[in-house]
Amino acid sequence: MDIELFEKSIGYNFKNKNLLKTALTHTSYAYEKGVESNEKLEFLGDSILEFISSEYLYDNYSKLKEGEMTKVRATVVCENSLHKIAIKHNFSDFLYLGKSEKGDNNDKKAILADSVEAVIAAIYLDSNIEEVKKFIIENLKDSIKVASENVGTKDYKTVLQEKLQIHGTVNIKYEIISEHGPDHDKTFVAQVECNGKILGQGEGKSKKNAEMMAAKQALEVKDENPV
Repeated sequence: MDIELFEKSIGYNFKNKNLLKTALTHTSYAYEKGVESNEKLEFLGDSILEFISSEYLYDNYSKLKEGEMTKVRATVVCENSLHKIAIKHNFSDFLYLGKSEKGDNNDKKAILADSVEAVIAAIYLDSNIEEVKKFIIENLKDSIKVASENVGTKDYKTVLQEKLQIHGTVNIKYEIISEHGPDHDKTFVAQVECNGKILGQGEGKSKKNAEMMAAKQALEVKDENPV
């Protein structure tokens, strides 16, 4: 295992390499070898992750209501999100797994997600809250941005569908017609059609948000352009 490669990927060099090894040690390996697993670090990392993400939302998304911030945090601080971080930094190449967890099980979502939380705690214990904040925010800020854009958005697509189908079934189609901007900050433009007739367009920082905005425009002009 080239641990330096892993450290380079996550953007932090450990002073205590044994702490990092523990963070990457699954219970199956710990049981076989009689060493400490990453379970306690995972417990601590979960709390740190929730606190840092909450603080970031509070400081940077002041327009969101308390309930909306809670929804954004729940969307971002979850197994799927942590699994993506693990995949991004190739955690599966560096985990210490027992025989029962080797092979195809290396990519189990839960194992990888838990290891991210353990590494978060390890970075904190090896340094300070500012260092671990860098890792968390760097890996979650884009997801938080997208989630925050969608959380307060009324479900215009559902409303539009209900209005258009009031007299029977119709063919509603959404399409991303263009996108622009760098990969880390793309803007998408969506178009909505009903029975082949264009009803509206909209743009957003995610495809879902762009479709919502297209539906919103369609609702605003529907009375002027009935289907």
